[in-house]
Amino acid sequence: MSVSAATRAITPQGIVARKGGAPLACLTAYTTPMARLVDRHCDLVLVGDSVGMVLHGLPSTLGVTMEMMILHGQAVRRGLDRALMVIDLPFGAYEEGPQQAFRNAARLMAETGAGAVKLEGGAAMVETVGFLTARGIPVMAHLGLTPQAVNVLGGYKVQGRGEDGERIAADAAAIADAGAFALVLEKVPQDLARRITAEIAIPTIGIGASAACDGQILVIDDMLGLFADFQPKFVRRYAELGRDADAAIAAYAADVRAGRFPAPEHAFGDAPAPRSTGSDAG
Repeated sequence: MSVSAATRAITPQGIVARKGGAPLACLTAYTTPMARLVDRHCDLVLVGDSVGMVLHGLPSTLGVTMEMMILHGQAVRRGLDRALMVIDLPFGAYEEGPQQAFRNAARLMAETGAGAVKLEGGAAMVETVGFLTARGIPVMAHLGLTPQAVNVLGGYKVQGRGEDGERIAADAAAIADAGAFALVLEKVPQDLARRITAEIAIPTIGIGASAACDGQILVIDDMLGLFADFQPKFVRRYAELGRDADAAIAAYAADVRAGRFPAPEHAFGDAPAPRSTGSDAG
């Protein structure tokens, strides 16, 4: 889709400029039709590695590959006109060092048209964030519950309670200073989210981090009721599309088995007989 003056595409700089202003509305997307819907209403669309769980049936995000991210990133890009597209660097694609991160981030952006990448981690990622941003790759950071580190964290638990909050606050300051344009805070206490939001100059995007953040993001399949394996406390279901789809599929199967579908109006008639030309040579 072309970008007109009325629908000028949002940039990372535009996201930074929203710090302390009207809250940023963000959602994930993995397909072109869903991206088109999200683009009409949201400021930022994340092609998240959560795609591995909600669309591919993986038990965690750890099995997501670069090829999967590129495939879904390309699909989402086709559906966007206005929202900033950010794409996750999958597990194992950046932790080795800045050079590895640059190669894979550059590939993701070149092959998908994303406007930025997202990576997880604090102090250990400061050098990488600086390396990427110095070379033209905008970075969104992610702290708190970092799903790619679920095995180290011991599960999908709230992070930053008590003294551990100091670690996350220090990581947030360091990541912001390194050049990240925004920071996702996942599953951290409200007071910590409020403190970090006040202390850093870049927007915070909360997911299970309360309204104290500069914006919010949810996995779209969670908020639409399409992914029902579990429902985190921080998710509000805005629809129950999974339940509705189940009822629709059941009705279709019943109609097929009962001979009610397809009905006559869904069928095509025989081809009409060719008209006579009246050209007999008598």
